[in-house]
Amino acid sequence: MIKTTDLWEQFSEQLQVASSGLQHFGGNRNFCGKVTTLKLYEDNQLVRNAVTESSDGGILVVDGGGSLRTALLGDLLAQKALDHGWSGITINGSVRDSTELATMPLGVLALGTTPRRSAKEGWGYRDRPVQFLGVTIRPGAWICTDADGWVIAPAPLQPQEE
Repeated sequence: MIKTTDLWEQFSEQLQVASSGLQHFGGNRNFCGKVTTLKLYEDNQLVRNAVTESSDGGILVVDGGGSLRTALLGDLLAQKALDHGWSGITINGSVRDSTELATMPLGVLALGTTPRRSAKEGWGYRDRPVQFLGVTIRPGAWICTDADGWVIAPAPLQPQEE
């Protein structure tokens, strides 16, 4: 398991550290992977499309504009993400079905929860840099997350054992 504190100690000049604000909702608090980005607002069709694509432990980063009005992920889409090999989803927005998400072996970070579902029109874009919580996240970057926070690196990093 890679710790964000170890990454920071060895690679601080290469890392961005996101500001506090996101909460853990998934059953896995420690996850790392290559980033795919989405930018959307109160519409989760692009999330639905992405989680049904095969991934090798990737992290889906969703900039939902910080909206707490509608959920961009629930238990059904989270299960699709697991079924297709995603290791985590980071959302600048809300989720729903939080009790179920907590039992799933998927990393889920979000601002909060709401029971309200989102639109499904497909508005937004994919694989462009997104900015929130003081960081810029580019497609293909690497995110590692644990209970201490999350860090963004330009490529995978492996801390040296002390």
